[in-house]
Amino acid sequence: MDAPLGILAFMRKESEMAIILRDAKIINGKGDAPYKGFVVIDGSRLEKVERGSGPAKKKGDETIDLDGRTLLPGIIDCHVHLCLDGGADPTTVLLNDPDPLVTLKAARHAYVTLLAGVTTVRDLGDKNHVSLSLRNAVASGITAGPRIASSGQLICMTGGQGWNFGREADGPDEMRKAVREQLRAGTDFIKLMATGGVMTPGVEAGAPQLTYEELKAGVEEAHKGGRKAASHATGLEGVKNSLKAGMDTIEHGIAIDDETINLFLENKAALVPTLCAPFHILEKGAKSGIPDFVIKKTEKVKKIHLDSAKKAFQAGVTIAMGTDAGTPFNRHGENLKELELLTQLGFTSMEAIVAATRIAAEVLGLEAQIGTLEDGKMADLIIVEGDPLRDIALLQKQERIVAVMKEGKFYKKTF
Repeated sequence: MDAPLGILAFMRKESEMAIILRDAKIINGKGDAPYKGFVVIDGSRLEKVERGSGPAKKKGDETIDLDGRTLLPGIIDCHVHLCLDGGADPTTVLLNDPDPLVTLKAARHAYVTLLAGVTTVRDLGDKNHVSLSLRNAVASGITAGPRIASSGQLICMTGGQGWNFGREADGPDEMRKAVREQLRAGTDFIKLMATGGVMTPGVEAGAPQLTYEELKAGVEEAHKGGRKAASHATGLEGVKNSLKAGMDTIEHGIAIDDETINLFLENKAALVPTLCAPFHILEKGAKSGIPDFVIKKTEKVKKIHLDSAKKAFQAGVTIAMGTDAGTPFNRHGENLKELELLTQLGFTSMEAIVAATRIAAEVLGLEAQIGTLEDGKMADLIIVEGDPLRDIALLQKQERIVAVMKEGKFYKKTF
């Protein structure tokens, strides 16, 4: 993968010419049946998305015949950690690396994520606000990567899940201050740790940590600041406390019962199940170098994790795609495995794609700009060799993602 593709893309002026993509099999991200059509891109936006063969070429326009290839919106991953390297013990590496090295690695992680067809990510917990700087660098064209929405540092109780690189806070008043610090730093979301989890040693996965009162205070401050709030919740009490506190998204959502389902539906909250995280840990196992405590805790929660996600899906809870990329062997650039795992819960291939496009955009509050192929939206799209509705796993094959465009600029084009 050569960096000049990304660098040269920034050099194209928006007024330079229109790009017309003809003879495409269009999956628009809304769940509609695919159709043969064309797309006209003017600058950074989609000028026209229609059925048919396309308009006559005008002088200066670039017309590309897709020969029936599949065209769909850029994928959105609602849960990544760009600072984590996806190795056997990524947290230890993160803590040992100096911030400049963390930043360089995060930039590389962002770049390979974009080339895989993921044009937007939500980073839910970084080290010392590295993802905020990277977000700004990508937005200004200094480096190439997906559009980044960042929560900055996660907020946990003292000694809680993620304490070793997060912001510790105890009590509602200190929680308010911690959230205000993240808002001051310019975060797009707030991430609160309602329970223990797998990756931090010495904490019990699923055990309640931040109290309802602390979560409520955090959500209130986030909403006052015009931001949405996300909760790491891997136990029943933590999920319920988070939803009762008004949380917008529940990350992982391990342990869900009927009361929880009702809270999801009443609050119009979304679940981001991150199925990739336990899948890769258990697939690699102890011989891979993953810490033993991580494997044991993952084994303990795997079945209830899958059962809870399936229960939520069957009950009509809004589910968005998110991978937890950066956790052990959950590599950046391999994000689209999550779509295949969603189908194992009962999603159709189309439903999985919608979870990673339209619904993911709504979860991020960006549905007016991205997530579907519609006139006036950002020209974020991928071109695929083959039909992902017949075989969703083909999206994991880099050679089948033959083009990636973000905001009207090709960052990958191999045909």
